[in-house]
Amino acid sequence: MPIEIKSVKGYYFLDAWVMSHIIHQATISFCQRYLNKSNDPGGRLYDQMVMAARSAPANIAEGSSRRQTSSETEMRLTDVARATLSELLSDFMAFSLTYNIEPWAKDSENYQNFRNIQLDRPNYGADIERDAWLHVQAQRQKFANWVESDDLAVRVNSIKQLINRNIVMLQKMIERQLDEFKHEGGFTEQLGKERIATQTIQAAEQGAPSCPICGKTMIRRTIKRGAKAGHQFWGCSAYPQCQGTRHT
Repeated sequence: MPIEIKSVKGYYFLDAWVMSHIIHQATISFCQRYLNKSNDPGGRLYDQMVMAARSAPANIAEGSSRRQTSSETEMRLTDVARATLSELLSDFMAFSLTYNIEPWAKDSENYQNFRNIQLDRPNYGADIERDAWLHVQAQRQKFANWVESDDLAVRVNSIKQLINRNIVMLQKMIERQLDEFKHEGGFTEQLGKERIATQTIQAAEQGAPSCPICGKTMIRRTIKRGAKAGHQFWGCSAYPQCQGTRHT
C-alpha cells in the first residue's frame, strides 16, 4: 500500500488525550483555589503544576501527529506525557502530606465509586473540532462533583486517581506503539519498502532477469564499499530474505 501522509486529528479519539484535558482543567481549578501567597508566595508551584498538567495533552497530540513519519518520536513524546503526569502526581502527593490528606484505601467506598466512572467512547461527526470539544466537556462533567468538591480530601484524592489512571493509559499506549514498531517498522522502513516496490515494478517493465534462487524480479544495485565500489549487479528484490544475485 502506498505511503500516505494524512492530516487528521487522530488524538481526538484517544481516551488518554481526553483524560489529560480533564486533569489539566481540574489542576487549574485546584491551583486557583488552594495556592496562595502564604503557601506559594512566588507562584512557582502554581506555574509548575499547571504547566505539567498542560504538557500531557500537548505531548499526546504532538506524538500522535508524528505517528505517520516517526514512530520513535511518537513513543518519546508519549513517554514525556507520562513523565510530566508523574511529576504532577508528586506535587499533589506533597500537598496531601503537607495538609495531612490521607489517600483513599482501595477498598473504601469513595475509591470504588470513583473507579466505576468511565469515559464514553467519542462519536464524532463532520464537525470534529466542535464535537471533540463537546465530548471533552461531557466527560469532565462525569467527574465534576469529585474534582470540584468543596471537600479538599475528596478533590485531591480524585485528581490523584485520575492522574494514576492516565499514566496507566499512556503506559499501555507506549506498549502498543512498541509492538507495532516491532512488527511493522517505522517510517524509514516503510519508505525503504515503498522504494523497493517501485524499483521492482520498473525493473519488471524494463525486462529485468528473474532471481536464480526464488524466481522474483531482480533490481539493479550498486556496490557501495570495497574494491568494487561503484560496480553494478542484479540483486533479488526480496533481499534480505533472498540473497540471489546475477552479473549485469
